[in-house]
Amino acid sequence: MLISKENLEIRNTINGFDKRIEVMHQDFYNYYNGLEKKLPDWEGLEREMVLFSRKKIYDLELSKNLDRVLFKFQNRKKIWLTWVEETHAIP
Repeated sequence: MLISKENLEIRNTINGFDKRIEVMHQDFYNYYNGLEKKLPDWEGLEREMVLFSRKKIYDLELSKNLDRVLFKFQNRKKIWLTWVEETHAIP
């Protein structure tokens, strides 16, 4: 099966976002546990993903994969923001 160069680039970008979400989740976990002092830049990743999602993707499989990654990001974001609130909560 031949994949167009554009579809291959889109697939690689989506997979890159998926990997970055996993790395960021680990970074947030480390921040939550006090191993990291700097809050990870989740807003930058979110901006990149939103800008990318505005592209028209004609391949149904790629479109569904992007939707899956965006959904995953939103779920993880809820977890991350909860961790930040707990970290900065005044006892």
